Amino acid sequence: MKLWDKGFTIDQQIEKFTVGNDREIDLHIASYDVQASLAHAKMLAAIGIITSEELELLEKGLHEIATSIEKGTFIIEPQFEDVHSKIEYELTSTYGDVGKKIHTARSRNDQVLVALHLFYKDHLQLAHKKTKTLFDTLLSLAETHKNTTMPGYTHLQVAMPSSFGLWFSAYAEVLIDDVYMLQAALKTVDQNPLGSAAGYGSSFPIDRDFTTTALGFQTLKYNVVAAQLGRGKNERTIASALGGLCNTLSRFAMDICLYMSQNFGFISFPDQLTTGSSIMPHKKNPDVFELIRGKCNKIQSLHTEMLLITNNLPSGYHRDFQVLKEHSITAFYEVEEILDIFNYAIQQIIIKDIDLQDEKYHYLFTVDSINTLVMDGLSFREAYQEIGTHVQAGTYSPASAKAHTHIGSIGNLCLEEIRKKFEEACG
Repeated sequence: MKLWDKGFTIDQQIEKFTVGNDREIDLHIASYDVQASLAHAKMLAAIGIITSEELELLEKGLHEIATSIEKGTFIIEPQFEDVHSKIEYELTSTYGDVGKKIHTARSRNDQVLVALHLFYKDHLQLAHKKTKTLFDTLLSLAETHKNTTMPGYTHLQVAMPSSFGLWFSAYAEVLIDDVYMLQAALKTVDQNPLGSAAGYGSSFPIDRDFTTTALGFQTLKYNVVAAQLGRGKNERTIASALGGLCNTLSRFAMDICLYMSQNFGFISFPDQLTTGSSIMPHKKNPDVFELIRGKCNKIQSLHTEMLLITNNLPSGYHRDFQVLKEHSITAFYEVEEILDIFNYAIQQIIIKDIDLQDEKYHYLFTVDSINTLVMDGLSFREAYQEIGTHVQAGTYSPASAKAHTHIGSIGNLCLEEIRKKFEEACG
């Protein structure tokens, strides 16, 4: 069954290519299409297009379909092009001609668009929730290890003293920036496109405010052409937000892989969280974090994919938009899984004692030594040159570490301020 069927049979090779794997992908938005169809049917009854009796039948049928989706028994057979045609077929098969009325004042274009908006809303909120869970874990780890010193690096060279508290809370605070982006993406998709039909509205006196309220959208996309122009723009915005979050997680995973190596030896994990080698029995490989890094880097490429698919398309609907769905949908599932496994694994991190008297950390406190001379009356430039001369001559002797007390330093992590900042980011 095809919603656009006009009585002729399409070439089978063409049909196979144009439909692709849309049936499988549409299972992910089936419940949202039902949700939107319920709101649309209620609106049609409210404006007198269908009767209250017809609405009652449509509601019953849609609730039955929703139940089958929830149970996992809903399928889209090969004779159906997509979820929309399958749902209309089920309604018509069970309730007769009233099922055919569900498509009144709608196009498949705004059907899929509103279903995607609802899917994106739910999963942006879920990504936000899982990000907060990881944020809370990192702040807890920062509190636990706030006084455990570790070397800080620039250019992968020993630089200045840091701490595990500073490291954990750094990534926690950066997650706030990612939440800002998730919130922006959520605001972008929290606009009701239903009623734009094929992209130019409808001559039926539909009530778009009704469906906006019924579907829980913050506002609607007023201009019907603008609603269709959101196709692609939504996905680019989402890809940018998910990519930003994945950038944070990928860099964090890289730190973990680096710090687990024997050359650093700062951290470890229980054996059951690592893998081994088929020929080297000593290996404890951080495969989970390497896969996090790889998966996150793949997701970061999604924005480029969305951009290239939609760049310079003219206004109106184009079939190119069909290929946006699959990777946009799967990216959410991947990000959600990554956040879960990251949070699960990082809670089991083992912090090792680091001997800062080791020769390789000899110059870790040169800046503190300079600052000591400055506090004793030298200008910074003179102090820098004096310590630099000792370094070059091999006569530098590390002084005891100075206290770092300013906001955001190793001695003043401002964990509660960071927590408050996250809460404010949540609105």
